[in-house]
Amino acid sequence: MKLLDERICSLFKRHRRQTLTYWSVFFSFGLCIAFLGPTILDLRCQTQSTLQQITWVFFSQQLFLLVGSSVGGLFKKTLLSSLAALLSSTLIISIVFAIIPLCHHVVLLAITMALAGKAMGVIDTIANRQLVKLYQKDSAVFLQALHFFIGLGALVSPLVADPFLADDNCVHATNWTSNSSSSSDLEHLRSSLSGHATTLHNISQYPLYTEGVVVTRVSYAFWIMALINLPVPAVVLALMYHERLLPCFNNGPRLLDKVSLPETSPTQDSGQGHMSWCGCCNPATLRGRPATFFILHALGGAILFITDGIIGSYAGFIYTYAISPPLLMGHKTAGYLNSVFWASITAGRLAFIYLSYKYTAPTLLTFSLVGVILVQCLLMIFYTSCVFLFICTCLLGLCISSVFPSMLAFTEDIMDYKGCVTTVLVTSASTGEMMLQLIVGSMIQSHGSYAFLLCGTISSIIGFCLFLLLIYVQSIYRNRSGESSANMNMKEKPPTEGL
Repeated sequence: MKLLDERICSLFKRHRRQTLTYWSVFFSFGLCIAFLGPTILDLRCQTQSTLQQITWVFFSQQLFLLVGSSVGGLFKKTLLSSLAALLSSTLIISIVFAIIPLCHHVVLLAITMALAGKAMGVIDTIANRQLVKLYQKDSAVFLQALHFFIGLGALVSPLVADPFLADDNCVHATNWTSNSSSSSDLEHLRSSLSGHATTLHNISQYPLYTEGVVVTRVSYAFWIMALINLPVPAVVLALMYHERLLPCFNNGPRLLDKVSLPETSPTQDSGQGHMSWCGCCNPATLRGRPATFFILHALGGAILFITDGIIGSYAGFIYTYAISPPLLMGHKTAGYLNSVFWASITAGRLAFIYLSYKYTAPTLLTFSLVGVILVQCLLMIFYTSCVFLFICTCLLGLCISSVFPSMLAFTEDIMDYKGCVTTVLVTSASTGEMMLQLIVGSMIQSHGSYAFLLCGTISSIIGFCLFLLLIYVQSIYRNRSGESSANMNMKEKPPTEGL
């Protein structure tokens, strides 16, 4: 264990600049992904739009996050293109924070959030890909830390926004004193929208004016977050300078080449040892691949489609479930559930940094997916207990927190770090987070709040079954790959002369 600790520490020291850069851009990702829910009512006042109109901003962000995740693979061929994409993406996020207070129409706000979503998607793909490429078989530890920084950013963002949120209706109409929503009503609306909830059938009863005097201080929150995020592109720029990738400072050999690992050559770092994004989809490259190669990509993507979808739908609808029969929890108490869920995810990712080098990725995935099923089943059994809902929310966050980084490390290891898996997994996860929320939302609206628990349980069972199938297929794939390598070695071995 001590030897392993020394080796991991040695790897981190050798690549600390790049590693800390990727961790910092994921903090920027988390900062951007969590601010919209708490501030959505103030943004509605700023744009003087209806509640139904402003919720399209959620869809705009999620849709272009998916687009960004897909196109992020275009920038992974060289370190220069990857860092340039990260620099522009983190700068876009700071600019978005700065110009959101200037968006006084919902269409402009949706376009701005689409830009932010695309930048977030690019960050998601590139940071995961570069860490896997950098550490390869030891990437699980560093991927867990990477995803911890998402949670850290997601916790900081609402804390910054909270002091500047309006306590009452921030659009004051002529008769606002008699008909406007109370502060408790607005807290209920804010909690309903904080998880990207897509159903508004139970919150449209509250009067929210679109015409009148706008009174909001939320602009200060966005400007503060823009300042908090500014050091991130500066860190990326500093890494580009350190690696001699800036046009004015590109003389001499790159420092990374001087300290590269024995098994990592400069050729690999330049992208020649890995398939490019176009190479992943090139029919000539894919010709001759066994069917298990494609099945593994599909299964890995499907598992993350489900697990990230569970995270998105649980965060989106746990408040709606808690205030509905049979629980009928108070608005203020139910509002804590979303914070407890994200805090437990962050704590879980911190704990799995240690567990990921003590146990293998398949072991962690088995533990996590079985834990998710058990928690979902317990939720269905004790569906009338408010206390148990808080306990299970915490346990669910802890169990599901490590699935994405563990699955990414596991599938990249199966594919011998060819690079195509990361783009597939990140894109599938983003798609699942968006689509499963829509499915669960429609099920709640048509079949009641208990459908929320039923959808989560069924999804978790399907995810575990797909994981078992993944384990079976990867054993077939590795056996056939080993046989192919052995046959190639036999063909290349020169004939020996008889004695």
